[in-house]
Amino acid sequence: MHVLIVGANGQLGQAVQAVCDMQHSVTVWGRQEADIADPAIVDQITDARPDLVINCAAWTNVDGAEKEPDAAFAVNALGAFYLATACARIGAVMVHVSTNEVFEGTPGKFYYEYDQPRPASVYARSKLAGEVAASHVLDQLFVVRVAWLFGPGGNNFPSKIVAAADRHGALRVVDEEMGNPTYAPDVAAAIFRLVETGRYGIYHLVNQGHTSRFGLAQAVLQATRREHIALTPIRLAEWPRPAPPPPHAVLVNQAAAALGIALRPWQEAVQAYVEATYAETSDQAATLEK
Repeated sequence: MHVLIVGANGQLGQAVQAVCDMQHSVTVWGRQEADIADPAIVDQITDARPDLVINCAAWTNVDGAEKEPDAAFAVNALGAFYLATACARIGAVMVHVSTNEVFEGTPGKFYYEYDQPRPASVYARSKLAGEVAASHVLDQLFVVRVAWLFGPGGNNFPSKIVAAADRHGALRVVDEEMGNPTYAPDVAAAIFRLVETGRYGIYHLVNQGHTSRFGLAQAVLQATRREHIALTPIRLAEWPRPAPPPPHAVLVNQAAAALGIALRPWQEAVQAYVEATYAETSDQAATLEK
């Protein structure tokens, strides 16, 4: 199978490529190779003639989208539409990666694949628009929603926590925002298992369980042997942002689990991430302790 990965340089794109390289013929496009907001991408994909297109490209600057909505919609909505249009033209399958932020995040609510999205921010609305646009032109479509994505080589919440801990020596982290920490390599493996089923539709591919940003920070500090760092829980109101995050956009993986596809608990995924990313510093810390 010829697989085209769009957005191949991001943390999920890299993880998908690592899985794909072992099984399939792969073409990888980053920003330099492909601008998905340009209608010319349709002909570009048509010429490449992949069997499967995995769209990992996105405008991910959530706060920045509030100031640049046209740019966010061009990538997240029109980009998804162009990719799906190309796939429909050549009979290819498409995997479109979306986000838990398409839900408003009502406290105490857990979101299933069939729940009605109600996005609040510009970023979230642009991502939902991409889901809808792609589904209107392509039947052979997997929409894969992820949450709180992290992986080796990425600029993500765990990496920011470690960097901030080393820089400041003490941290204040929101304890009211809940979500599913999700490991990019686990999602990548699950995507290919999902594609093999041929069961098109919407799926929530997240690691099992959920926690707060504070809880995730605690787990990261412990796994990287930084338990001594002072960590103070704060309220969402104490960390204002242009695009406030949904307080409780916790996803439930029901559809993929019914097909036998479930990701491991997020705590195990954090440990795997730390071992892959901070193995050397962790070994040094262990040596010093001895």
